[in-house]
Amino acid sequence: MRVSLFQVEVGDRLLADVFNSYGLQLIAAGTQLQKSDIAKLASHNVDYVDILPRSDNNAPVQAGYYEQERMDSFHGAVDGIKKLFESVRAEGKLNENEVNRSFEPLIDNFQQEKDVVSMLLVLNSKDDYTYQHSVQVGMLSYYIAKWSGANEDEALRAGKAGYLHDIGKSHIDNAILQKPSRLTDEEYEEIKKHTIYGHDILRRSFHDDELALVALQHHERLDGRGYPHGISAERMHPTSKIVAVADVYSAMICTRVYQQKRDLLVVLRELHRMSFGELDPHHVHAFISHMIPNFIGKAVTLKDGRSGTIVMTNPQDYFRPLVRINGVFYDLSKERHLEIETISM
Repeated sequence: MRVSLFQVEVGDRLLADVFNSYGLQLIAAGTQLQKSDIAKLASHNVDYVDILPRSDNNAPVQAGYYEQERMDSFHGAVDGIKKLFESVRAEGKLNENEVNRSFEPLIDNFQQEKDVVSMLLVLNSKDDYTYQHSVQVGMLSYYIAKWSGANEDEALRAGKAGYLHDIGKSHIDNAILQKPSRLTDEEYEEIKKHTIYGHDILRRSFHDDELALVALQHHERLDGRGYPHGISAERMHPTSKIVAVADVYSAMICTRVYQQKRDLLVVLRELHRMSFGELDPHHVHAFISHMIPNFIGKAVTLKDGRSGTIVMTNPQDYFRPLVRINGVFYDLSKERHLEIETISM
């Protein structure tokens, strides 16, 4: 459970690593907190921590405990979006109560989740791509909105818009959505229509222009080279710009029938490139700056085959951290010949 530091007691056991504002690990998950630990957290201005429920404090923290909570919440939301797709296919529109019920499993997860990188590493498989992608985009849209300065209500609205952004794919033939090979030009044009279909579905279902416009505009780009209408930045709804970032990131890290997922850090680098003209730079840079500290403690494999652990991020070059390999530290911002191949739990 997540508690304020003022509520932490001696003997509480951490569920997740705690980092300071510079991305340095302060205390590891599983630590049973002492007075000195609590004082250390306070001195680093840590406001909240995730702890094991106090009834379980004497039990060891199991590796899969936190991950199972994530998985249960995630799969509940995936089942929910599946049912929404089925409702649209059967009735042509959505029921607001059904949408709220299907979105509900994510809300507590939004407010408790601190390590978004671990979440993305755990919640990803090639099965049910369309539905998993919808859930990921909902989750990421919430975080990007929060990290960009939105209040809780605004962030939840962005999360809901992200969750429903691809509802128009309910009108696309599954043979096209799940095609294992390259789409023909005609099939690609049909896929692009999901934005228009989604706009129409949400307009019919709710009196909510924001949700409908996000479904319509999440493939538009600031430079006017997106679709379906090729509009530029000034005509895009602000929430569409948030969901566009989440949509691109999720699509690139996901495994699909025709695409192997790409490494999280590689995709962040590509997102950074797209912030110069295609995606909103404020949202992209907020996303990157908050994601990078979550890489600390993750295992890495370098392109030369060696394995190690990220121990510190580099604020001058986000994509070249300090890595420890067999007790030796390598600053990748200086060791330019070394490259990270993959990141894992």
